[in-house]
Amino acid sequence: MVEIGRLITAMITPFDEQGEVNYQEARRLAVALVDSGSDGLVVTGTTGETPTLSQDEKLRLYQETKSAVGDRAAIIAGSTTYNTAQSVEASRDAERLGVDAILMTVPSYNKPPQEGLYQHFKTIAESVSLPCILYNVPSRTATNMTVDTTVRLSHVDNIVGVKEASSDLVQITKIIRDTDDDFRVWSGNDDETFPIMCAGGYGVVSVLSHLVGNQIKAMMGMILEGDIESAASEHRRLLDIFKIMFLVSNPIPVKYSVGMAGFDVGRPRLPLVPPDEATAAQIDAVVSRYNIDLPVAVAGDD
Repeated sequence: MVEIGRLITAMITPFDEQGEVNYQEARRLAVALVDSGSDGLVVTGTTGETPTLSQDEKLRLYQETKSAVGDRAAIIAGSTTYNTAQSVEASRDAERLGVDAILMTVPSYNKPPQEGLYQHFKTIAESVSLPCILYNVPSRTATNMTVDTTVRLSHVDNIVGVKEASSDLVQITKIIRDTDDDFRVWSGNDDETFPIMCAGGYGVVSVLSHLVGNQIKAMMGMILEGDIESAASEHRRLLDIFKIMFLVSNPIPVKYSVGMAGFDVGRPRLPLVPPDEATAAQIDAVVSRYNIDLPVAVAGDD
């Protein structure tokens, strides 16, 4: 089993001019992300526009990305929805195709109570033999998974951590405090990686690692080495690019920026749209101030 590392990229899904998934470019991008610091890739997550992907497209993306990166990085399938039975089936399919872990997102729209969240995640996790990571993102789902529910789920054998995007640093710190040492807490927001790791968090599931992966990894290394002053300085330096990628709905800015960096990732699928001219100019003005780590020429280009 491939280790699920500290820097995980929530990978965008490339589309061609007809709006079909561009699997060749997905392979190329996956390799480039690993080459620029990523320890793992979330495939078909929110940043990957999962609501617009068919199940067949998702399954092929798992196959293609895993084939491209091999054992160099973990492929983590964003295979769950607000339907428990469908999530079980999709996660089992992902496991059969060789992914390394499952990302289980708090259900959106139907707003389950905490006991429903517990039963939903426990049922999915127990249906597979893979490590499973919880994902709490109340800004998108309208439901916050509480500390108590997260701690309770941490006792399920193969639930190994949580991607916490609640932006509630007290809640996140309590999760770190109240779970066992081997339960990992990844920041779900790039601009919160520094404080969460300083509180004992493990890493980040990042959007900005599409562009500045090595720089994020360097900052994380400073924290792990105890050089908090240098890490804080690097965090402050990166804040503007962290923020500009959420000027409009993710993944619109990052997909645009990766395209500008030389990858043929195409437009988002509707109902998302590319940034308008004014928004693109704002994004460009910030991104141009940073060195981009993503290599345009990567092994396997053909």
